[in-house]
Amino acid sequence: MKKILFSAYNLDIGGIETSLITLINFLLAKGYEISLVLEKKEGFFLDKISPNVQIIEYTPANDKNIFIRKFKNLIKKIKFNVKYKNKFDFSASFATYSIPGSFVARTCAKNNALWGHADYLTVYDDNAHEMKKFFKKLKCNKFKHIIFVSEEGKNSFIKIFPKLKNKIMVCNNLINDKRIINKSEEEVYDLKKKNVITFLNVGRHDEKQKKLSRIIEASEKLKNDEKKFRVVFIGEGKDTSAYKEMVERLGLRDNIIFLGKKENPYPYFNLSDAIILSSDYEGYPMVYLEAFVLNKPIITTKVSDYQELEGRGITVEKNTDAIYNAMKEFIEDGYKITKPFDAKKYNEDIIEKLEKIF
Repeated sequence: MKKILFSAYNLDIGGIETSLITLINFLLAKGYEISLVLEKKEGFFLDKISPNVQIIEYTPANDKNIFIRKFKNLIKKIKFNVKYKNKFDFSASFATYSIPGSFVARTCAKNNALWGHADYLTVYDDNAHEMKKFFKKLKCNKFKHIIFVSEEGKNSFIKIFPKLKNKIMVCNNLINDKRIINKSEEEVYDLKKKNVITFLNVGRHDEKQKKLSRIIEASEKLKNDEKKFRVVFIGEGKDTSAYKEMVERLGLRDNIIFLGKKENPYPYFNLSDAIILSSDYEGYPMVYLEAFVLNKPIITTKVSDYQELEGRGITVEKNTDAIYNAMKEFIEDGYKITKPFDAKKYNEDIIEKLEKIF
């Protein structure tokens, strides 16, 4: 039985965390022994993880005094090394941004990987210097494998680190289609109104990345056109208050609803007519896969691997007018999905890739 370890920051609601839990559950079912190292042993999904997973907490010191902090962290590293050095067959830093997670993954196995969940050149506004600084802190060159969840993420990384090209591969996130379908059947308050098209956005409220202001501005235009529609936002974040103020200022209270975080967002997919994304950048959005499974069309800006939406949705440029036009087109003409999604084949291809690495 192979011993696999993943490191992450915590298990709060998010695409990375959802992907990680899905991956862990698939590997448990295949007989792997799984351990999970968290910087913070907390989060919405913590009590959803299988009791068969060993959870280890590795929290760096955060003392204000830099010398005390460095000394404490050195001791922590030494202790962790002594206990876990090369004790696993494979280890991976799954939350890319976690510097402690990078150390953990590089320590626990010689066969190790750094996961990348975004097109980081876009994340850093095409600033190659800042992107280099970030990945050098992670010591990306020390990993045996660098795994991206999208072709876009891989290609932009190779532009900045061409010498690491042979370490890099693409492996999309797994999807637990049966769980999603079962969870989607739970009863929730029915938001659906007759003859009113409902758009659903699920994700973190972070304007820098998600650009939800585009959806709100597009909604104002649709309201001025006297279109019957509703937008439902599921999620929270540092910009939630600003979005709510914007909705109030533009008089969109009857058109836009904020439902906050939902442990189970899937019934709301069934109550919506289309899923909508307005981001400037993404990795491979989990919401794509969730919409594919639940047979919901998508309106999305051209983020990572958007080409896979052919026959499954409408892709637009990254601006308010493009989103407005797509929403208007959907309200007036609808959209018929012409490319079914085969979740079983999709997952089998990913597992085959991962097992070769393990």
